[in-house]
Order: sequence, then C-alpha cells, then structure tokens
Amino acid sequence: MEQQRPQEFILEAFADPTSVRDVVRGILHTIFFHRFFPSLAPGSREVLDITLPFVDDAELDTMIEKRAAELARELDAERTHSHSTSSSTPLHHHLSQQRGGGGGAAAAGGRGNISVQFFEKKRRKTWYMRAAYGGGDEEVCWESWTVKVTVAEPRTESERAKVRKAMEQTLLTTAMKIVTCVNSHKDHIPPITTSETNPFPYQINVNQKDSGWATRMGIY
Repeated sequence: MEQQRPQEFILEAFADPTSVRDVVRGILHTIFFHRFFPSLAPGSREVLDITLPFVDDAELDTMIEKRAAELARELDAERTHSHSTSSSTPLHHHLSQQRGGGGGAAAAGGRGNISVQFFEKKRRKTWYMRAAYGGGDEEVCWESWTVKVTVAEPRTESERAKVRKAMEQTLLTTAMKIVTCVNSHKDHIPPITTSETNPFPYQINVNQKDSGWATRMGIY
C-alpha cells in the first residue's frame, strides 16, 4: 500500500547577509512552537523588532542554530562565488512591494532553502521489511516545511533601509502564515501513541534536493 504523502508547507524568508541566521532561527522556532509537543513554558525573542515565539529546549535550539549557521555559510560561499553575476529579479519583487520603492535593487546575495520534517514511528507490517531494515519500526513523514531563503546585499544607505523594511514585512507575513497553516490543517497530525517526551522525531536539512519524505532509517 502506497504511503500517504505528508502535508507540505512552503514559506518565504528574505534577509541581508548579517541577518540570515536570526531570520531563519526565528522562523524555525515559530514552526516548532506549534509542533513540539513536550511540556515547555512559552518564551519569545525579538527578531528585526518582531516578537516571535521561542522553544526553550537546549537540544532543539542547538540543532536549529547549527542548521541556520550551515545555511548562512553556504549562502555566503555562493555569494562569494557568483558575486559578478546579476540576479536581482527576486529582490526587485521584494523591494518593489515596499511603499516609496524605486531605484535599483540591492545586489543578489544568493538563494537557498532549509526544511523541517516531522515523523511518526510505525510498526513495519511485513517480516521481510523488518529483517531487511534491522528493526520493527519505520519513521514516516507526516508534515514537511520548506523555507525558501533569498539574500540581498544592500550597497547604499537607501538600499539598506529598503532591505530592512522588506525583511521585516516578509518575516511578519511568514510568521502569520505559519499560524494560519497550523490552525487550518490539523487532521493529518498522527495520534500520540508513545510515552516518549517528544513523540514525533524531526529532521532539519539545508538545501536538500530530495526530501525522501516517505520513510527514513536513521535520526539526523
């Protein structure tokens, strides 16, 4: 029987090179705030003067920080490698949405993505699958989030102001979209059938080409 595809959500992030890590961390913490089931006291952090929820869990925060830093390094390497090329179309799109826009867009700084998948543990239904994969359980993805990150390099004070405004607007829109998505799509959340602190394992991946959503054999 074919595995049911997970619920998938696509989000947008826009940042200058110095803000990539903070913006990505803010978005990921907002996702996990609604999908991390251990009992935790709610917290918040300021990102670009926007108050976002924060999950106060050391292991999760370390993983988010690690992946955000990895994405920032890859985007920095891409920016350095292709600094002489021009790809300002997505930047024009963001900046042209701002009131009082006009003038040239900031230089393109690279594009990348970071994804989050949530899994449930299921018992393998056939003896040969249990024998082949060395265990009785498989982990099946039930929800996937992809954050598409666009980076801009402002070159003047005017551009910096426009990029800053675009970052704030995009981050706020994305945070509100997360809230809308989690409130509108609940039926696909699996029942909690384990006493483990976190019943749903997760993965965070940077620039993943093939999400391999159906099953995975290991953690992280």
